[in-house]
Amino acid sequence: MKWMIASDLHGSAYYCRALLQAWDREQADRLILLGDLLYHGPRNDLPREYAPKEVLAMLNQRKEGLLCVRGNCDSEVDQMVLEFPILADYGVLALGGRLLYLTHGHVFHKDHLPPLQAGDILLHGHTHIPGWETLEEGRQCWNPGSVALPKAGSPHSYMILEGAWVQWKDLSGGTYHTLTVG
Repeated sequence: MKWMIASDLHGSAYYCRALLQAWDREQADRLILLGDLLYHGPRNDLPREYAPKEVLAMLNQRKEGLLCVRGNCDSEVDQMVLEFPILADYGVLALGGRLLYLTHGHVFHKDHLPPLQAGDILLHGHTHIPGWETLEEGRQCWNPGSVALPKAGSPHSYMILEGAWVQWKDLSGGTYHTLTVG
């Protein structure tokens, strides 16, 4: 299965359209969204084309292919207008003999790990900065960065996970980092 992974849309219709175009171009089976879908949050500037109603309409049209977890800016009010679940604090996927733990990153992150076993992978957004790091006992921590509001000079980005490969890409599809999942 080919997974596309993104985080932190923050209500940007412009970057939501770009992400959905990238999803079509990548021909990924599913899109994992790691939270902060509609609201920009009090610490962020308004993203380009801030239009949460447009974002929710675009995402609702693709609801069958989405797997989402709750971000710190997502709420029950958002769930009332979205036609797919967004309020789970985490999700877990089997990836070969290891687990991929999906969360937003405001609670669990590399400095506060969930109960991972050796070799498991924590996948989160929240920081708006892409990252990949190997921790003790072969645990890994991955972050796709932010689609709408990247920080620290990083690109508007997402990840592709397929088989033993994970790639970090900018919204035009250019690859800027690749890892083998060993």
